[in-house]
Amino acid sequence: MKLELDTCGVMERSIRERVPPLLTDLYQFTMAYAYWRAGRHQEPAAFELFFRDNPFGGGFSLFAGLHDCLLFVRSFRFTDEDVEFLRSVLPPATEPAFFQFLRGLDCSGVMLRSVPEGTVVFARVPLMEVAGPLAVVQLLETSLLCLVNYASLVCSNAARFRLAAGPRRKLLEMGLRRAQGPDGGLTASRYTHIGGFDLTSNVQAGFLFGVPVAGTMAHSYVTSFTSLEEVWPQTLVAVNGDPDPVDFISLTKGWLTRVCELLRAEHGKIREGELAAFLSYAIAYPQNFLPVIDSYSVGCSGLLNFCAVALALCELGYRPVGVRLDSGDLCRQSVDVRRVFRLCSEFSISAFDSLIIVGTNNISEQSMAELNKKENEIDVVGVGTHLVTCTKQPSLGCVYKLVEVRGRPRMKISEDPEKSTVPGRKHVYRLIDAEGHPFLDLQCLAVEPPPEAGVSLSCYPLGCDNSSVSVTPAQVVCLRQEVFTKGQVRLGRATSFPFRQLVHIFVFSSEKSLVGFTPEVDWKSG
Repeated sequence: MKLELDTCGVMERSIRERVPPLLTDLYQFTMAYAYWRAGRHQEPAAFELFFRDNPFGGGFSLFAGLHDCLLFVRSFRFTDEDVEFLRSVLPPATEPAFFQFLRGLDCSGVMLRSVPEGTVVFARVPLMEVAGPLAVVQLLETSLLCLVNYASLVCSNAARFRLAAGPRRKLLEMGLRRAQGPDGGLTASRYTHIGGFDLTSNVQAGFLFGVPVAGTMAHSYVTSFTSLEEVWPQTLVAVNGDPDPVDFISLTKGWLTRVCELLRAEHGKIREGELAAFLSYAIAYPQNFLPVIDSYSVGCSGLLNFCAVALALCELGYRPVGVRLDSGDLCRQSVDVRRVFRLCSEFSISAFDSLIIVGTNNISEQSMAELNKKENEIDVVGVGTHLVTCTKQPSLGCVYKLVEVRGRPRMKISEDPEKSTVPGRKHVYRLIDAEGHPFLDLQCLAVEPPPEAGVSLSCYPLGCDNSSVSVTPAQVVCLRQEVFTKGQVRLGRATSFPFRQLVHIFVFSSEKSLVGFTPEVDWKSG
């Protein structure tokens, strides 16, 4: 419990440091001052956060970033230093009393309703409603968008990789070195886990968020060795408790000879430096031996060296983990590697039947999908650049739009119809069919009665003509929850659906709109 509380405290401090109130656009402060100057800063207002198009040309997104948003609004306060800096950048005519107003500002009057973290969501459905005094909810805009946009985008990207990979294969996120800065890397590690990845290479993400961490060795470790003389120590104690250490180099050499005879391989092509690296690493981590085997040649050196060291470990009672492939034709190589593992199991070493093969080589969503079309033996796929940079689409494009002031609906009417907004505060419901599958997300005004299970209703699908459709839900779920009010985080029971149970929904969503409005709404009244 103490560790859990300490971790929560670390996360909140991390948010205060990474997302202070000044991490916003200057015009938020100029608008806040103008509201204050006109005496409108306390007027009740409501904004909605949503995105206009499903990302990556697909039919869905996953909502993420809520937890960070809640920590941000809970700790939202300006320090004296913040206020003094604002005094220096705002126009000189800004009244001094405004800065006193900022110094006492917090989110105690803000209410936030949101879709649960990790929920499957669709374009133009309000994910989050932020209501409260006009000036403060205006000031929250940029920061909330910053916290939601990338988190949801990379989480959705991870979900697409998971769908492409299928349920069997494990996925390792390893994009920290390719991410857009430290915060982008940390955000990616956290939210790709929500999106379906099993592991991360990012140690800080493991510390802060409890994401399982994994890692082995880089090519630099292998190429740093040139001869067996560099291996130290050279002995290893057996698992059975025998106190006498075994000459691990001699034991491995013996196995290497047997492996070469079994595979009819040329002993002279084996890289001694690579063998030294594997020996050194195995002696350091005999229970976690999983080296990269393509620093030179997989077939002529790396695989042979691995098998020799792994067989020596098995003889001493240890269980090697497997190998990593990082270049070339991963599918073909994995098949060859598995064949060799099966041959080596003829030495009566059962551990070789459970060795895993990790593939890491600039994996994209497309190449992930192609893995399933080709014969391969890859158990774990590591993904970096294309995952964390969201190569196919760099931004989700979430927006934050005013929908109500003083209880009256507000609407943006643009020359671009796609940028027009739907006025008024709303409720969002997910309708479930008789088989328990979600089939439609319904928006209606907050003042309207909610849909009822078993009762037919008419709605207008978004993006279609003005014709209505009739639907009868077997179950109705209120999609948004009240998650923050009176300065406190209030997370109720989650109403989202586990991601891995939603694959059939994504297929459906690509064929038909899942968003509708009740026809009773007169949008012109706003």
